[in-house]
Amino acid sequence: MKCKVLFYLWLSGLIKPGSSADVSVSPGSSAILNCSCTLPSLVDDSLLNITWSFSDLVIASRNHTQPGFFLNTTSSFTGSFPLTVYNITPDQQGVYECRVSYNDTNYSTDVTLTVLVPPLVSIVLPEVVLKRKAVVECWAKSFSPPQIMFTWIRAGNKIQEPQKLQVKVREDGLYEAVSWLSFIPQISDQNTSLGCEVRHTALEKPILEEFTLHITVLPKVSLSALPSSSHSSPLTLSCDLSGFYPDNVSILWIQNGEVLPSYPLSVQNDEGMYERLQYHTLSVEERSRGGQVQCVAQQPNVQEPVSAAIDLSTADPRVQNPGLNKSAKASVAMMIISLTLVFLLCFGFSWKRRDEKLKSLNVSAIVLPPRVVVGKKGRVTISVEGRLVERVQTTWFLNDLPITDTTYREKNPLYSAPRSSRVSVVSEKSSLLRSAAGSGYYKLHTQMSPRSSSSSVKQLFSSVTFIPDLSVHKGAIFKCHVSYKGKDKIVAERVSDKFTILAPPEVSEIQFSEPNEEGEGFLCAGVVTMTAQASGFHPDIITFRWFCEGGELSPVSVPQALAAPRPDAEGFFSALSQCRLPAVELERGETRVWVTVHHTALKQPLARQTRGFIKQPWVSEIMSSSERLTCDLTGFYPPDISVRWLCVNVNESEREISDGAELWGPLQTLPRTFRAKALLKDLRETERAEIVCRVSHCSLLKPIERVWRNTLIVAPCIPPSLSVRWSRDGLGIFSVLLSGGKPSAEVLWAAGGTTLSKLLSRETETEDGELRSVCVLLRSTGGKDRAGHVCKIRPSSVDRDEECEKMNESVDGVKSDEEDEDLSCVNTVRLRKEKRERLRVTVEITHPALGLPEYLTWTEEASS
Repeated sequence: MKCKVLFYLWLSGLIKPGSSADVSVSPGSSAILNCSCTLPSLVDDSLLNITWSFSDLVIASRNHTQPGFFLNTTSSFTGSFPLTVYNITPDQQGVYECRVSYNDTNYSTDVTLTVLVPPLVSIVLPEVVLKRKAVVECWAKSFSPPQIMFTWIRAGNKIQEPQKLQVKVREDGLYEAVSWLSFIPQISDQNTSLGCEVRHTALEKPILEEFTLHITVLPKVSLSALPSSSHSSPLTLSCDLSGFYPDNVSILWIQNGEVLPSYPLSVQNDEGMYERLQYHTLSVEERSRGGQVQCVAQQPNVQEPVSAAIDLSTADPRVQNPGLNKSAKASVAMMIISLTLVFLLCFGFSWKRRDEKLKSLNVSAIVLPPRVVVGKKGRVTISVEGRLVERVQTTWFLNDLPITDTTYREKNPLYSAPRSSRVSVVSEKSSLLRSAAGSGYYKLHTQMSPRSSSSSVKQLFSSVTFIPDLSVHKGAIFKCHVSYKGKDKIVAERVSDKFTILAPPEVSEIQFSEPNEEGEGFLCAGVVTMTAQASGFHPDIITFRWFCEGGELSPVSVPQALAAPRPDAEGFFSALSQCRLPAVELERGETRVWVTVHHTALKQPLARQTRGFIKQPWVSEIMSSSERLTCDLTGFYPPDISVRWLCVNVNESEREISDGAELWGPLQTLPRTFRAKALLKDLRETERAEIVCRVSHCSLLKPIERVWRNTLIVAPCIPPSLSVRWSRDGLGIFSVLLSGGKPSAEVLWAAGGTTLSKLLSRETETEDGELRSVCVLLRSTGGKDRAGHVCKIRPSSVDRDEECEKMNESVDGVKSDEEDEDLSCVNTVRLRKEKRERLRVTVEITHPALGLPEYLTWTEEASS
């Protein structure tokens, strides 16, 4: 037992992990992905297997390599198997898996290939209005990889508060991202310089786009009426505008919705703001008209202009006190100034506290993968920028539960998971298991940016690679805590948005109903219903489109309980769609019908097509006899079917056999079902070759093949006579030994007097291919039973086991060293004494190499 354990430990250590590193290159160049491991000193190439996979597809192996890749296996003795990727495009970046298998021991490693494309940065600046919320957009387009960091700068100082970030992938495989800066401009921000700094791995230095804020200040508008001598004289109105910027205000006088003519005039005060006193004199007719008069101040690019209104029916200009209006204005101005100072004080205090908390770190938002597909790897990433990022550590959570790396456990077969492990030990190829921490495959990455060595400000990327599972990750969020090593204080926390789990549908082939069956609510006379079903998809939005050679078809209405996507216990959805066509169109097999299934998890729609109302044939295995080979074809429609017999030689060359090949049928068994039989009568060409029966039918995407291998048929060597031994108790032991027969011969024993009856026998095969058949019988001449009757010794008053044991003891003296007959049961042969019948024992030997059966007979000598 100890030796077996030591051997297992040695075998498990045949392959030891080597080194692998992630690779970053520019588009159009070539890259070498390293995969190395430690192999034993003597390597048997027949036991060594190397594969490289990308997106769950094998792209290179020792047997085949796809175009654009090269797998170098010449250094297998050193354990190095690099993969070269030529003319790299952005859609080729991602995680490549190298798997080495030697003598049932596996090793795998991941290499991340990153395509470096610098971003193009632009600023979208809206019209900025004082004390109204403004949003500035900073766009980065056509870059790769997706990890990118935006930093907003105000007057040379970085704005440390987290900003919104959105990254999405384009059709060409490159990415684009946008960051928003939302703020409420104050008067102190006038002519202030703002900037958006973009950092990316493909940039040698950050890109900084700066712009200057030009704030539009809305005027304060007041409207009053000047004293008038009488109501029958014209009335002059005064519109007072103050504190606005710039001087591009236009004033409209509106009375009851009609625009009145006006004449602008502005004056700039000491603070750089403009003031304007606008008068308008109402004629006697306009004054008598009454109603409401508005003074509207319009500025370019301002959607909501400022206005003031006066009601002529209530305004009495003779009692108005202009000094009182000025006092009210002063009070309001003082109140506004006080509130502004309090707001600036609170904002400055909050800004200082935030700057102290984050210190010198700039943490980006969590970047989610553009597509999260069930069973395929996805990666979430965060970047940290600062002067001391090498001292930073990150902790990842899934729904507030910590994530632990599971990949190193797969690579170490001797590792045993501790009891306190939060994540199950699984392979990324195995099914995901349920555990408290969101189980499955998780791999943690922490990498310094290659551009950080040439700059005082360094950048760190931290990411988690995972395999999405619907039951675990649906509605989940990732969270990352950033802290310094050895410190419990969390410097920054980032929480991802919820992401949608995608699962592509599995679409069945188009199935047909029989014509003239009853549908729902009507009789489908001469109409065939075609059904396509999709299952296992998520989310639940799916579209079926039916087509024929004449154009698009309209699907029939299906009951809501069947057509609407239905979730199963795991949360995956299934749905079906139906379409109807006349049976005449489909039975000809000439009308091509197809259905396309559209789903957000599919890059391209799935299609299923058929040429009509068809059924696939069932093909049996090839049955052989001494004269011919046969193969049954059943359950197919339409009846047109093709069968070819092929001879495959040792060099794998195919040659069609036409002599002796026949097709019996097709024969109709049901209204839309046929059967046939393929025959090959000439077997002269089948020696030392494989015979292939290839069946083609319009319902098959590719032909069905059945293979028959010719086995060597050799006739057995038959002795000239039977071997006979008799015991003292009258038991006769008859045996025959056949040697050299392929396949084994069939043996049948019979005995009796005038007539023979079938006997029981025992056949055994030796390691040399010899067949030994033994038959034991008891001769009896008493009673009136029919001669040759075969029975087992079972006396009614004696226990069977005890009686058989006695019989075995009675023949011990006649057994030879080479024979070991089973005497637990014997045959009883009764002969009629009155007719003086002699015992006759014969054996029939049947074999495919024998034209007719061979017989060996032993006859009892006549008594004197």
